[in-house]
Amino acid sequence: MTITKKIFITGLTASTLILLSMGLFSFFKKSSTTQQTSSDPYKDSSTNLIYNLLFCDNLELYKDKTQQPYTYPFDILFAETTSVPDLQKIINDTASDPRLKVLAYNRQLASGHKPDKKELLAVIVEVGLDGGLDVLASFNNGTARYINQTGKILVLETTTDDKANELTKDLFLKGQDIVNQIGPWDKARKPHPTKGNVRITFLVSDGLYFGEGPMNVLFNDALANPALKVATQLMQFLTEKSLQQDK
Repeated sequence: MTITKKIFITGLTASTLILLSMGLFSFFKKSSTTQQTSSDPYKDSSTNLIYNLLFCDNLELYKDKTQQPYTYPFDILFAETTSVPDLQKIINDTASDPRLKVLAYNRQLASGHKPDKKELLAVIVEVGLDGGLDVLASFNNGTARYINQTGKILVLETTTDDKANELTKDLFLKGQDIVNQIGPWDKARKPHPTKGNVRITFLVSDGLYFGEGPMNVLFNDALANPALKVATQLMQFLTEKSLQQDK
């Protein structure tokens, strides 16, 4: 699907750029002040930033875009030395954003601590298309981000949309079925999938899990198909909802 509608939001603060807590739906005004690198999927640097923030595997990206002095939970996350119990406070906080919980889990893992439970916090689907990379990121609190192959960004920040919550719950049930049958990736995140390939990534308390393959193979795979089908429904819901709001 190609989004041609142009809606721009200006005046974003650094923390807004990270948490995208701006209401229901938004497209981001983009700038080209930073040159694209070979590993980035989009032409625009701000779109690449949002894309990389989705995976919560680079604490410095969050730190660089957060204003000082740091307050909770960033004072814990960004501290040079922090304790497992302090990080656990963020994880146990029901108000914590799922991305911040992933960051906290990752710091625990880096210190050698293994989580007590296997918690699925995000499902990210990347599809390499003719015009670029389509990305849907769904988080376990019902929020979502969709980056179209054109680089336009769509945000669902509410946690009270019944339809979105229904689709999210279904996606996470299907995603958990996959996580239960595969293991975590023990290397750095791979570059984005190329044209014709699909990757489904799971951000879990004990690491990053993923599956990847040609589009026609993965969408017909008995394990991957149910999750990919629901992810497609969620993406369609987000785009249709955004268009309805503008009428």
